[in-house]
Amino acid sequence: MNRREFLRKHTAVLTAPPAAFLEEPPTPLPAVNPPANSSGDPVPPFRLPAAMPRRKAGAARQGAKGLNAALTPQLQALAAESQPRPAAANAMSGLAPYTGAWGPAPAAHLLRRCLFGPTRAEIDGAAGSSLSAVLDQLLAPAPTPFGPLTSEQGQGSWVGGTWIHDSFSWQTNVHRTYSLQMWWTGLLLGPGVSVTERMTLFWHNHFVTDDIANAHQSYNRLRKLRAGALGNFRTLTEQMTIDEAMLWYLSGAQNVASAPNENYARELMELFTLGKGPLAGAGNYTTYTEDDVKAAARVLTGWEASNRSYDPADQSSGVFRPERHDQTTKQFSAAFQNRRIAPNGAQEYKNLIAMIFEQPAVALFLCRKLYRWFVYYNIDEATEYQVIRPLAELLRASNYEVAPVLRALLGSAHFYDVASRGCLVKSPADYHLGLFRQLEAVFPPVHQPTPRYRILGVIYNQMKDTGQDLLSPPVVAGWPAYYQAPQYNELWATFTTLPLRQDARRHLFQDQAYHWNGGSVSIDLLALTRRLPPATAANVNLLVDAYARLLLPAEPAPERRRLFKEALLDNLPDLEWTIQWNEYLAAPSNTTRRQALLGQLIRLVTVITDEVEYQLY
Repeated sequence: MNRREFLRKHTAVLTAPPAAFLEEPPTPLPAVNPPANSSGDPVPPFRLPAAMPRRKAGAARQGAKGLNAALTPQLQALAAESQPRPAAANAMSGLAPYTGAWGPAPAAHLLRRCLFGPTRAEIDGAAGSSLSAVLDQLLAPAPTPFGPLTSEQGQGSWVGGTWIHDSFSWQTNVHRTYSLQMWWTGLLLGPGVSVTERMTLFWHNHFVTDDIANAHQSYNRLRKLRAGALGNFRTLTEQMTIDEAMLWYLSGAQNVASAPNENYARELMELFTLGKGPLAGAGNYTTYTEDDVKAAARVLTGWEASNRSYDPADQSSGVFRPERHDQTTKQFSAAFQNRRIAPNGAQEYKNLIAMIFEQPAVALFLCRKLYRWFVYYNIDEATEYQVIRPLAELLRASNYEVAPVLRALLGSAHFYDVASRGCLVKSPADYHLGLFRQLEAVFPPVHQPTPRYRILGVIYNQMKDTGQDLLSPPVVAGWPAYYQAPQYNELWATFTTLPLRQDARRHLFQDQAYHWNGGSVSIDLLALTRRLPPATAANVNLLVDAYARLLLPAEPAPERRRLFKEALLDNLPDLEWTIQWNEYLAAPSNTTRRQALLGQLIRLVTVITDEVEYQLY
């Protein structure tokens, strides 16, 4: 598949002219604060089931259906006006270190793939450093954040404390789940050059659970994923195997010797470690067999979950009950060298995971997922042999530590190949969070938790409405855009989701802010422009280039750059911008001048973000 072929397919959803875009009244923002019902009691903003319906063992991952995939229209065709680029990255360089010129373009590409929309200061800081130093920064352990905040009497007002040490309560669970959504949104928006949040989302999409209607368990699981985001894959697999949220979601808590449940055992092999591999026979794959699933299910019997609060010393979460455990020896097939696992009580699950991780397929499976997450979704034969296999060898040689693999991939010449840039469709998280981060939106400070959380809830809803409810992936395989061949993340772009993305920009650009129920977030394009070097801000050509390079993943063609400049100047000569800018600097409180320049900057940013390339990263 040509990695940019979808740019040549037509759709009308992105073709509204800038004037109409600015004048059309936006649709109302989604309600975030819980409304009251007829009795005056708060209604949960999201309906959570009293009990999570269980997935059947081996249920088909109907991913496309989860994202309105009956409609998979592609992005507006602008290929003829875009700069030509190779159809595929050069895989023959393998994992050879990148030795090309280091500057703003490669630095921006690295940060776009590792953060959710890098700011100009972050790009400039990375460009002024070295690739090695930036990788050190990205892969450094991130500090543990303060927990999600407590809702005051369940009324949507946050008081600044956290509920993670409190006892579980169904009466407050909905509001704690609501708080967890806002907390995670804030982490993803947070400052700092670190790949931790991106990798936390990766593992969340890998070791999938739904929101499971239990905020404590959801928080504990996210805490473990974040703590292990750059750590050891095998250790994280052990933790997730007996994690309480996972025990509920994939029926591990119902897995007993008298009635083994195969749900988790099957997904452990198929989705979490080995992958299926080619079909070798009826129900048997090259990496495992149906009998292996049954034997693994027996190994995993005896674990149950509870509704405990957060214990910082707790690494197991689940509770092992010997009387529920299958005490017999388990026999595995030739796919596992005919190994046998003897009874070993609460440690037996680790014996199973150790046996699985002895298989080379595990490293290959994970490295393919990491490649699709950070580079591109189409893995051709050359990429498989020159990139994926060396990465897998490194992963095994590193005892399944993930950080060395990320360093090799993100530091490789292959990663910085021009065809690897701007070839992924932004996820809802990348699109919405990136819009706020790159325009350096101003949020309520942390010491004002109620307005801050309310506006974070608006952003969470925007991601949810465009296909990515962060706490609730649609199926056990995760979001279809990360696994559904052949479209993969082209599935983020549909007739439904693209107009909703435009609505988000309309609100922000039209009002320069979101205001919702006492919460607000604002952008100030004049202040953002003043933070540019003075010579850049005063020169129309340099200014247009600065915004285009910040917001787009590739250099725009000359025709597009002229369009951007026309939007800013409104058919005035170049010098007019310099005059108006200097007059504004001389009297920044002059309302007339401020509004005139602000309108011009809004037109500029609108036209740039209207580009199909803005949907890519």
